[in-house]
Amino acid sequence: MVMSVLGPTAIVAHAPLCNPTRRAYAMGMAAVLPRRWTADEVRAIPEDSNRYELLDGELFVTPSPSSRHQAVVEELFFRLSAYCRVTRVGRARLAPADIEFSPRRLVQPDCYVIPWTEQPPREWAESRALLLAVEVLSPATGRADRHRKRIIYQAEGIPEYWVVDSDARLIERWRPADARPEILSEKLVWAPTGGTAPLTIELPHFFDEAIGALR
Repeated sequence: MVMSVLGPTAIVAHAPLCNPTRRAYAMGMAAVLPRRWTADEVRAIPEDSNRYELLDGELFVTPSPSSRHQAVVEELFFRLSAYCRVTRVGRARLAPADIEFSPRRLVQPDCYVIPWTEQPPREWAESRALLLAVEVLSPATGRADRHRKRIIYQAEGIPEYWVVDSDARLIERWRPADARPEILSEKLVWAPTGGTAPLTIELPHFFDEAIGALR
């Protein structure tokens, strides 16, 4: 895979790389670039195939996701979107997105739900109060999803944060005060405030639909 970097110097896996201009180099995993960035600087990076996020001032760069990863994201989005349309509890959305909690925190959850409004938001700045954030694990993002991003979502008071592990076929559910996640492998029940009835997802069936039955 290819990842682009800005700035005079970049450090990847603790190896300094001279980089006087924007350039591309082979990369098979996400990288955190150590200098402090701002959300405005991240938004100014020219669009490419990578995802750029800001985790407490550190730039986190993720290569394009795999087809398997996207299949899980799409299946979950389909269910969340259908539920939200019926209950009008919120609006389901997909990455890419620029969810800015502060000048040092800019994230792009794989899937998320914002509160319902009669008119959909026109600017990313209108989508800060998330009802739900979801990250689907990949080899490039696992540590950040479970640790760095999880801490941010909890600190920002997001009511629920789901980490989807498609290899283990389970979902880790975090709430703001949790020290450990709730591990769900059979059934996930989401009951957001204002919902007339909860959304129930039978997880074995969900993963079968997204990535196929176990052989």
